[in-house]
Amino acid sequence: MYTTTDYIARGSRFVRNQLRPSGKVLSTLMIYATDLCNSRCKHCLIWAKRPVVHLPMEKIIEIMQSDCISKSTTIGLEGGEFLLHPQAFEILAWFHEHHPNFDLLSNCLQPEKVIKAVREFPPKRLFLSLDGTRETYKHMRGKDGYDKVLSVISALHEECEISVMFTLSPYNSFDDLAHVMDVCNSYNIDLRVGIYNNISYFDTVDQAHAPGSDGSGNNQNNAATTSAASAGFDIPPEIIERLGDFDENLDFLLLYKYWQRGELKLPCYSIFDSVVVLPNGDVPICQNLDVKLGNVYQKSLDDIFNSSVTIAAQKKFCKDCNGCWINFHRKYDVTLFRQAEQLAGSAVTSRILGKYQWNNQHDSFKKIISAHDSLPGKQV
Repeated sequence: MYTTTDYIARGSRFVRNQLRPSGKVLSTLMIYATDLCNSRCKHCLIWAKRPVVHLPMEKIIEIMQSDCISKSTTIGLEGGEFLLHPQAFEILAWFHEHHPNFDLLSNCLQPEKVIKAVREFPPKRLFLSLDGTRETYKHMRGKDGYDKVLSVISALHEECEISVMFTLSPYNSFDDLAHVMDVCNSYNIDLRVGIYNNISYFDTVDQAHAPGSDGSGNNQNNAATTSAASAGFDIPPEIIERLGDFDENLDFLLLYKYWQRGELKLPCYSIFDSVVVLPNGDVPICQNLDVKLGNVYQKSLDDIFNSSVTIAAQKKFCKDCNGCWINFHRKYDVTLFRQAEQLAGSAVTSRILGKYQWNNQHDSFKKIISAHDSLPGKQV
């Protein structure tokens, strides 16, 4: 799904951004174009936000003129449900012509609309949400949309790159993950596994993770909410083995228990090259912290992202946070540190990127992953 070229490009951008902090360029910009949503998810309450807010097409185009956005910057168009934006197809047409490096995210509850959008204005990738069996889907998402998601996959899997997004949450299980793996394997499409988090914009209710799971070891009064996200986070061996079929998920899931226990500590470098814009124009420092860098109705994205105030905040939270396990941020950090450790060793990596550890035993990444020898040929 993501090629070696993608990783080399992001690595080069990382070096450039560290050398030129006031002239940083984005690798990823996620545009939450609307908070209107036709789902009723238990793990995300965007659909309940009132009044509904849309980021107008004119503002989106203005944002896209920013110097911090290059042709290689990946844009994610999402919501809410992006295709419910009143200007959705006009926005897609603009991106198709002016910035084809964009991803479309959808819940597929309007399958004909999704298929039409992809065929008229093909995204680089289509991200779809599927969190389990038909029964689990209805329970977790509040709508009977399972067959609609599969109809989109069936129609488009040979026409565009599809990633199915699965979120382990208080409302599903590893059995549901196994089911979604079966779906992905049957259509030969990609799978992205995330873990339920308390994201401010999503207005989540149930507390994610377990006591002490802020990554610091401090009790944040977070109750364990599910067997999949409780202390210990024991992944069934058959799931571990099958995750070898889907790149970039196994490392993220295996390391989660160490972060949850307060053992794993990684500086967060993703905030230097990835940002989101919310429907009301707010630009938070990340998806986890309720820390606003600015608002695109008040300042340009360049002024917000590369200001001296933002640079100071990025440096502070990069070293001092370690407060989430959101795949949008932490998959990048895991990849950055494991690759650096593999190339230069832990001592050099610590001197260059900052102090870090995978667990309290200070095991190497390779040692931790190699312990799961049921995955022949897994690259470590």
